[in-house]
Amino acid sequence: MARRPRISTLASIMFGCCALSLLVSCKQEVGSSQAPQVPEVGIVLATAQDVPDEPEFIGQSESSRPVEIRSQVTGILKEWFFKEGRDVKKGDRLYQIDPVPFHAAMLSAKAKVAQAEARLVQAKQNLARVKPLLAEQAVSTKDVDDAVAEEMAAKANLEGAKAELVKAKFDLDNTLIVAPISGMIERTRVYEGRLVSAQTDLLTIIQQVDPMYVIVSAPESFLLKRQRDSTAKRIQHPGVYQLRGVLTFADGTTYGQEGVLDLLDVGLKTDTGSRQARVVFPNHDRVLLPGQFVRVRFKGTVKTGAILVPQRAVQQGAKGSIVFVVGNEDKVEMREVQATSWQGNQWIVEQGLHVGDRIIVEGLHKIAPGAPVKPVPLPAPAATTVPTAAKPQPERAS
Repeated sequence: MARRPRISTLASIMFGCCALSLLVSCKQEVGSSQAPQVPEVGIVLATAQDVPDEPEFIGQSESSRPVEIRSQVTGILKEWFFKEGRDVKKGDRLYQIDPVPFHAAMLSAKAKVAQAEARLVQAKQNLARVKPLLAEQAVSTKDVDDAVAEEMAAKANLEGAKAELVKAKFDLDNTLIVAPISGMIERTRVYEGRLVSAQTDLLTIIQQVDPMYVIVSAPESFLLKRQRDSTAKRIQHPGVYQLRGVLTFADGTTYGQEGVLDLLDVGLKTDTGSRQARVVFPNHDRVLLPGQFVRVRFKGTVKTGAILVPQRAVQQGAKGSIVFVVGNEDKVEMREVQATSWQGNQWIVEQGLHVGDRIIVEGLHKIAPGAPVKPVPLPAPAATTVPTAAKPQPERAS
């Protein structure tokens, strides 16, 4: 009878401990649901800066002077002297047309000139003889008129013979075809024994490759935007013909010489809706070749008041680029932005942000639109003025 109260007391103690433990656990769960932890996010302030505005376009190189070599006379090709694909200098011999027929033509022209000169001398002597006789009425006026007409005809015949001699000498001289400029010569289109027609048959082409031209095309949309930016004074432009070009090859390497824009077409090309520009590059080492596709970045223009955003802060949403900012009451806001170009590791944002916006850079995986956050300022990124060769794509928002 004395042991039953002990068992009852032990059970009461165990029950009380379980109830206390359960009560403490419930209080902790209630307390945690009532006071959630606000995530910290790293932010930077949107500021306006002046940065280089350096658009880049695809271009194709071409020689500064492609000169077609054609014969001035019709004849049989006797010999050619150059090595194909090599450099030639102005005045170098290229082709020899058989000169024998042209020698004969020039000898014949010289004989005609001699005959015409002799005829003129005889006509002058005849006129000098009959003029005094007219005063003595020993000859008629008609005889004098005939002598004058004979002299005039002899002069005309001499002029014609001299013109024929000039033509014969021109043809003979042009049987030897020389290089009109210095440059690189292409393969020959004709060989020995070929009948070459004057000013018709293409013999070869000399390409002047120093300097070299690069032709680029700017789309109409870019031109319209550039005009609006200039009107609104959002860019500082030194003038079209003060722009410099930096050339990048297909493998990503940069050409060591800068070019200068020297020609801007007056109008747009109707088939592409673009405006062409020509950039001149020195090419002493023959690195550039006609027909190469390259990229040209234009230097010299500055974008004023540009908002730069760290690259990792720009995400790709369903409708385009987005940025998360800390808005009123420290709650997350999502902004649709227009990120146009990349400067170093930062995007230039032209629409969607304002100076002073608190842009979320770190902790993006912990946020949601409308949720409260605790903003922690990060050191402002250094302004970068060296643009990358390729334009990256914004990261997709998770």
